[in-house]
Order: sequence, then C-alpha cells, then structure tokens
Amino acid sequence: MESNNKLTKKDLRKLAFRSVLLQASFNYERMQGGGWTCALLPFLKKVHNGDKEKISQSMKDNLEFINTNPTLVGFLMGLVLSLEENSEDRSLIKGLKVALFGPLAGIGDALLWFTLLPIVAGISASFASEGSILGPIIFFVVYVGVFLSRIIWTSAGYNLGVKAITVLKDNSKAISKAATTLGVTVIGGLIASYVHIQLLPKITISGDHAISLQTDFVDKVLPNLLPLCYTLLMFYFLKKKNVNPTILILITFVAAILLSLLGVL
Repeated sequence: MESNNKLTKKDLRKLAFRSVLLQASFNYERMQGGGWTCALLPFLKKVHNGDKEKISQSMKDNLEFINTNPTLVGFLMGLVLSLEENSEDRSLIKGLKVALFGPLAGIGDALLWFTLLPIVAGISASFASEGSILGPIIFFVVYVGVFLSRIIWTSAGYNLGVKAITVLKDNSKAISKAATTLGVTVIGGLIASYVHIQLLPKITISGDHAISLQTDFVDKVLPNLLPLCYTLLMFYFLKKKNVNPTILILITFVAAILLSLLGVL
C-alpha cells in the first residue's frame, strides 16, 4: 500500500517545514486558515494530480477557520493529505479537521509552551546567571529539537491516515457523524472562549441595593448566553443571507463602540 502513496518522505519533510507558514496570514475571521492552506497547496496539487476542480474544492474547505498548535499542526496536515489522496468523503475530512485542531492545540500548548520550554528556560537562565555558556546552548538545542519534531509529527499523521483508510471507509458514516459532533462541541467551546459580551447596566431596587443585568439575570438563565446568541446571529447572516464577513466584522466593531459609549457594554 505504501508504494501507491503519492507523497514521498521528501514531500513530508517539505510539508513539515512549510508548516511554519501556518500563521502567515493570521486574522480574526479564519485565524490560521490562510497559512494552513498555503502550506498544503503544493501537496494538494500533487495528490489530486493537478485536477483544478478537486484542488479548488480542497482549497475552499481548507480555508475555513482553524486555530491550533504550530508545532503539532504537521500531524493534522499529514492526516488531512492522506485522506485527500484517497478521495475520502469531504464531510469526513472537514469533520476530522475541526474535531482535532482544538485538542491538538490544547495538548501542544500544554506540553510545549507551558511545560517543556518554561522548564528548560528556567534551567538555562540558572546556568546563564552564573556566567555559564551552557544556558543559551541548552535552550537553543531544545528549541531546535522542538522545531525539528515537526518532521516526526507530519510523517506520523500521514502514515496513520494511510493505515486507517480501510477503517475509515468501512465506518465512514459513523466516524463522520462522530467527528462532526465533536467538531461542533469544540466550536461551542471556542465561542465561550473567544466571544465576550458583558452587560453593564444595573437596576436599582431600593436604596443602595442594585441588580446587575449580567450576573444576576443573564448568567442565572444561561452563562455565555449573549455570546451564543450573537454568534448564531452572525452565522445566520453569513450562511443564510450571504453577507460578506468583512461587513459583519465592521458592524461588530461599530456596535461594540457605540454600545460601550452608551454604557450598555
């Protein structure tokens, strides 16, 4: 089965290094979507044999929102390319991508940025404070090691996808549904993390006693209710009314400024 693979080890190494483009066009509409697609593009062309229609569809799907760990992203890139190569159902590919980028971000950030590198930085700083050149050398070597680990993650993701193709095909509907469900759950969590709406008005009941609309009313009904409602409203205009995302972003900015000046937010 490996002999039929369109991507070679050299291709996977190139992909690992191209993954540094992940945040090349970071923005608040698609986060890392542009950089993700740019990194994948040469390999999408190869796995689809230059078929413009398939490449176009792949680019459209891959340009959607994604925000994950830059070091571990190669694992997801390799997995997605293996599925693209075998012409898996597009909903399955999109579902797995959405389902996995959140957990990979959590694992990568926790292990690398919040554990390994801070510990190594502390040890290196201790050596450096004593005038030892070992400090910067140790940190540099570990950082380079973390960077080069992209090659391992990318190859692992691609090989895992290739080996799992049969299982995915036999259970495509169940896996697609499970991945979509998990993906929706991840997006739901992102709404609570990224969207913040806080009502400032308070209602005076008697004397000095006042009730906060946010903490005493809205949060009692359902925490993060306003972010959820606003996100669904934006989704309605985006998908049902085909409003340009840039227009919705500008409306959000203007509404936030006006409501802030009025003391509502």
